[in-house]
Amino acid sequence: MIESLKIFLVCIVAAIFYGVIHDQITVRVCLEYFTVFHPPVFATQSPTLLAFGWGVIATWWMGAFLGVLLAIAARAGARPKLSAASLFKPIGKLLSIMFGSALLAGLTGFVATKKGVIVPPEWVLNNLTAATDPRFMADWWAHNASYAVGFFGGIILCVLQYRRRISDKSMPSQLATN
Repeated sequence: MIESLKIFLVCIVAAIFYGVIHDQITVRVCLEYFTVFHPPVFATQSPTLLAFGWGVIATWWMGAFLGVLLAIAARAGARPKLSAASLFKPIGKLLSIMFGSALLAGLTGFVATKKGVIVPPEWVLNNLTAATDPRFMADWWAHNASYAVGFFGGIILCVLQYRRRISDKSMPSQLATN
């Protein structure tokens, strides 16, 4: 039970860490993404503080969701159980894939908007200047890519860890005994 709790907490901490780093970057691309299109939870215009606050608020729950699923995939049943420490590398890989996807999606959103291939939705056009639109779309696409890849990648991560338990009949050192 303690190891399952560790997995749960590792996932929350990893998600928050990712969210804060991600938001530290995206807030500097388009501050308005956080100040115009997010509720005024923080009485600040500081990019650093906004990114820190929203990095926590917007990601802890995704980490909790993944933590529950990953703890079940890694620990439930009679098969060899995975330790929280053995999941650091797979979680790190998922976060790296999320970061790469967010970067690619953000660049795509920026360039496609700049070239007129896509047009921001009306609610964006009504609240930003034309010069800000490509930067907003970069942030929007980057954030949506992070959530989508995190959600589906998290499910894949759980399946892979459960399959790892099935295929690993021996008890290597990375597996916990209980």
